Amino acid sequence: MPDSIRQIRPVLSAVLLALLGAALCACSGGDFGRTRESMRSDDMHRWLGAEVTSSVGLTPSQFQLTDEERQLRDLAYPMIEPPLSRPAWKSVFGDYKPLPSPWRQKIVFDRTMYGRTLIDEPHRSHSSRYAQLIEDVRNDITRFEPFFASAIRVIDLDRKRNASMARVSALSPRERGDAVARMQENSLIIQWVQQCLEQRISSYRWALERLVIQAPDGMAADADRLIGELAAQTANPPVAAQPPYGRAVISKG
Repeated sequence: MPDSIRQIRPVLSAVLLALLGAALCACSGGDFGRTRESMRSDDMHRWLGAEVTSSVGLTPSQFQLTDEERQLRDLAYPMIEPPLSRPAWKSVFGDYKPLPSPWRQKIVFDRTMYGRTLIDEPHRSHSSRYAQLIEDVRNDITRFEPFFASAIRVIDLDRKRNASMARVSALSPRERGDAVARMQENSLIIQWVQQCLEQRISSYRWALERLVIQAPDGMAADADRLIGELAAQTANPPVAAQPPYGRAVISKG
């Protein structure tokens, strides 16, 4: 084979690899595992408010989101999206879609789904299943404080909003309706997260119980401890849940 051809081959291989990488990036819209750029926007999670209010027969607010309300929704989404609900091959291409609120009549929670997915997916060893469970629980613990810190700020501002409406001159019925609707949205989103946390704890416990009987391992103790920590946090949240038509209030404890 001529030397010139031998020299060209590595160059062609490098060019083909570069083109393949560019094509994959074009499909995903960004780095692997991230939502495609076409789905990204400052208000990409605004739909949470419309979903949660319409699910209980309320009208969503037409007010623009404040910075605090936008952050509340951004922090809420990863706690609402079920763990293991997005397969790896889908996340590469930025799979993203709105989720139904727990007040939709046809929504039925299946506490076994997470565990069955965790156990049925191919793994090199049973320890990797324990590791995945521990990682998912630890992620929820890590997200807990930032979300509820944001919730406290939003509810505090809503209290001030509610008190201010009585002093606003010539407040129109539409303005009042949008203000009330926004406070209801914020409250319901917080309650949505609280319900999802309770459901996750139930799912994690079911999964751990099945792992223990199928593949006993010392890692089970670490998983059990973390699930207990998350359960303790969820049982005493800094924001107390109210009925769907009520408003969340900051607990005095």
